[in-house]
Amino acid sequence: MSPVRRRSGFTLIELAVVLAIFGLLLGILVVPLSTQVDQNRMAETERQLAAVREALIGFAIANGRLPCPANPATPTGTAGAGTEQRTPPTCTGLVPEGVLPWVTLGVPETDAWGRRFTYRVTVSFADDPAAGTQASFLITDAGNITVTDGAVNVATGLPAIVVSHGKNGLGAFRSDGVQIGGAAGAELANANNNTSFVSRGHAPDFDDLVVWVSPNILKSRMVAANRLP
Repeated sequence: MSPVRRRSGFTLIELAVVLAIFGLLLGILVVPLSTQVDQNRMAETERQLAAVREALIGFAIANGRLPCPANPATPTGTAGAGTEQRTPPTCTGLVPEGVLPWVTLGVPETDAWGRRFTYRVTVSFADDPAAGTQASFLITDAGNITVTDGAVNVATGLPAIVVSHGKNGLGAFRSDGVQIGGAAGAELANANNNTSFVSRGHAPDFDDLVVWVSPNILKSRMVAANRLP
């Protein structure tokens, strides 16, 4: 009897050790897997933002102006969702900030985390071109948007900017038209509806991704397309 009991006890201990090792390995693997998912979503959103910037410039070349923002509070599937708020010859109510007009531009509605992109434009760059002109702005005009790294200016005089509010989504609008609250610090600067934005490296308190339309690139592309002299 005793040898059987000793063998049975050894088997239970061995099983416990195997389970402990399996649990440890699983715990080790889960963290890299979640990190990989985050990295993939970040990379996908960066690709989306690059495509959005090209879409904005392409829209300007085709129309002689940048698009107005879409109403962020309009739920997906509702009339007007994703289209620019516009009362010709300018943005409706001169509203400079909302969400990216994804229907107007033909781009995805949301980033890789399922939230809408914040979009701000210098309204004078979104006006209808005046009679006899090919663009709503002159080659000497400057935008009113500034980007800092939290301390010093990174870019100034920008015509337009687009923000993904990252994994935490704080400050972003969901597809149901509701804004996610709780943005603070540098992230609040990208969600408080003014002309100053922050773009810097990721940190525990900052995971936004930001791109902007360079005035020099926009104008050179417009010149090449004969939209500017």
